Amino acid sequence: MVLDEVELPIVLAPLAGGPSTPALAAAVCEAHAFGFLASGYLTPAQLEEQLRELRSLTRRPFGVNVFAPAARAADPAVYTPYVDEIRRWAGERGLPVGEPAFDDDGYAEKLELLGGDPVAVVSFTFGMPSGEAIGRLQNAGSEVWVTVTTPSEAALAIAGGADALVVQGSEAGGHRGSFDDADAEPARSLLSLLQLLGEAGLPLVAAGGLMSGAAIAAVVAAGARAAQLGTAFLLCPEAGTAAPHLDALRAGGAPTRVTRAFTGRAARGIVNPFMDEHHGGAVSAYPEIHHVTAPLRREARARGDGSMINLWAGEAYQLARELPAAELVAVLAAELSAGR
Repeated sequence: MVLDEVELPIVLAPLAGGPSTPALAAAVCEAHAFGFLASGYLTPAQLEEQLRELRSLTRRPFGVNVFAPAARAADPAVYTPYVDEIRRWAGERGLPVGEPAFDDDGYAEKLELLGGDPVAVVSFTFGMPSGEAIGRLQNAGSEVWVTVTTPSEAALAIAGGADALVVQGSEAGGHRGSFDDADAEPARSLLSLLQLLGEAGLPLVAAGGLMSGAAIAAVVAAGARAAQLGTAFLLCPEAGTAAPHLDALRAGGAPTRVTRAFTGRAARGIVNPFMDEHHGGAVSAYPEIHHVTAPLRREARARGDGSMINLWAGEAYQLARELPAAELVAVLAAELSAGR
């Protein structure tokens, strides 16, 4: 397994939507941990360019994360009232909005690229790839990791041929990796999931609210082979975290909440006015709602306005440290070694 070749049981989470950069992934890899590059929201051409850049920065193994597409488009009858709400709200403020649209984020093209230009690991979020896709990636030399949030998802991933499970607890920042966003099964905490999946028979990579060496030690003690951290790296200078997002992380005063207000898919972020106003009316419709709100969020970032952008963060985001990525990995490793 790839993790056998990595000195530290620390994995950089894929941070799609801006924070993920080749420089961040490379710095983590060069510090003897394992880095992921997020392909989410990139075009296949952009992914190819970032892969080229990442390979110029490190020769160590790394992974690429891919969004598994939804099986079908959402029903317009479900999301139209919410889209109308967003349009009225944005219109009153002179903000742009987009049209609801269904796409697969360049899924087939990205798999074709990764099959021909393999990386150490290809991980999937939002669903289970087909057996044919898994076989193609494995034959190319890549391990396939699948993000799971419930025991039933884990069972599907194991049956489908995954090499490892990324076990995402409810504490995690950003999008829930659930196969079905509308699934009524309650979200489970990371420790509960690790205990339930302890006999799964596959390596487990724990994700959700992990910010320190002590937290890494805890999940390793609970049966994980490694800990995947995302929010912990958002303040690193190598990350592409937007300025208003950085400000909210540094301020540290607001709580987090899981909401569909920004993208139509459940995701945990720091509570802000947009979330407060629209959380109640938000529906499950991804990527349709993402495309509607993307222009106004882009405009808000350009203005430096954090009141109406997604401020993804895990439950313990107040513990994030503003250090270069290599230094942060070293601090985490020292804490892990010291048991604190």
